Amino acid sequence: MRVHRSGTTFAGVALAALALLLPLGLSGTATAAQDPGARKATPARGSAYMGMGVIAHDGQGAKPAGGASLLATQTEGVDVSSHNGNVDWSTLWNSGVKWAYVKATEGTYYKNTSFTQQYNGSYNVGMIRGTYHFATPDTTTGAAQADYFVNNGGGWSKDGRTLPGVLDIEWNPYGATCYGKTASGMVAWIQDFVNRYRYRTGRDPVIYTATSWWKQCTGNSAAFSSTNPLWIARYATDVGELPAGWPYYTIWQYTSSGPTVGDHNHFNGDYSRVQALANG
Repeated sequence: MRVHRSGTTFAGVALAALALLLPLGLSGTATAAQDPGARKATPARGSAYMGMGVIAHDGQGAKPAGGASLLATQTEGVDVSSHNGNVDWSTLWNSGVKWAYVKATEGTYYKNTSFTQQYNGSYNVGMIRGTYHFATPDTTTGAAQADYFVNNGGGWSKDGRTLPGVLDIEWNPYGATCYGKTASGMVAWIQDFVNRYRYRTGRDPVIYTATSWWKQCTGNSAAFSSTNPLWIARYATDVGELPAGWPYYTIWQYTSSGPTVGDHNHFNGDYSRVQALANG
């Protein structure tokens, strides 16, 4: 744009300059309030929790209204991690929560600092409980992370109270959405984890994911639908489309803002089906 100097006063130039600076908060940098799309700080390694990427990508959404949106008997459960701290398990039990999953590990570098209170506390009030691993496919192999998981709380025993481990594979809170992998590379990484976990425990791990991430980062692979129970994340009034191959979900994480601590989930079946998954 051409600027005509004739007739321009010093005050006019100053006001124009001030107008340019104000949207930048005078410091020359847009503030978060003025620029909702401003890049957020990368969280610390280890701080990720189940659904963290779902919230960032899809928002918290709405809780299901019940009735027609729930096609079968559902059993309420929660998932927790160190960001929940010490959990009041008695309150959760009394509210109708009958099962829980606790974050055990992330990558090969982090163990949940609240693990003992959360894992033992849920068991002590009567819940069936299990553990999950937050995957970081850009840091180490799937087999290495499965070993780290099993060695640090991710094992399984046929005691009727221990659920099989979960591979939490979702949006990367630390960088590239698909962790720098192609769709085929991601499928191979997941297979590496699944194979090693099965070798170590005798169980196929549950896979936690969101349909949109799965489509983008695995090419909507159906490779695991006949062996691995599906835990789907969708914060909406219905579960929506499932990833390729899975005819139904085993668990639906339907909200990250439940009435009590932790993300809340519906197990697709009555309590006997939770017990069946625990028993293998």
